[in-house]
Amino acid sequence: MIVKVNCIQPDFTKQGGLIPVIIQKHNQEQRGEVLMLAYSNSEAYNLTKKTGLVHFWSRSRKKLWKKGETSGNLLVVRQIWMDCDQDTLLYVVTPRGTVCHLEKSSCFSQVTYVAGEEIGTVYTT
Repeated sequence: MIVKVNCIQPDFTKQGGLIPVIIQKHNQEQRGEVLMLAYSNSEAYNLTKKTGLVHFWSRSRKKLWKKGETSGNLLVVRQIWMDCDQDTLLYVVTPRGTVCHLEKSSCFSQVTYVAGEEIGTVYTT
């Protein structure tokens, strides 16, 4: 059986060459936890697909970087999804170590709003 795959590419022209990339933990049973958000240009996107390891564009350093390049905490790509506008990517990954530079499993570790809770309460994980 031959399966035809739609090869639509992300549109890197909309936001000055960069698009947001949501990093989600791979989970067999359900959608996984959101781990981080970073940005990609076309070169980082193509390197990610070629190597199977997540690459980003650093907005502060103005250069490509492989996630885990210095720490060893790599992100192995399982799937890449694109939104309906072709300007946001979702990488489903298997982390090899912690994800956050603060040595946490997710960069999203502070809850700033919980419905019905007092405003200003901050929860950390």
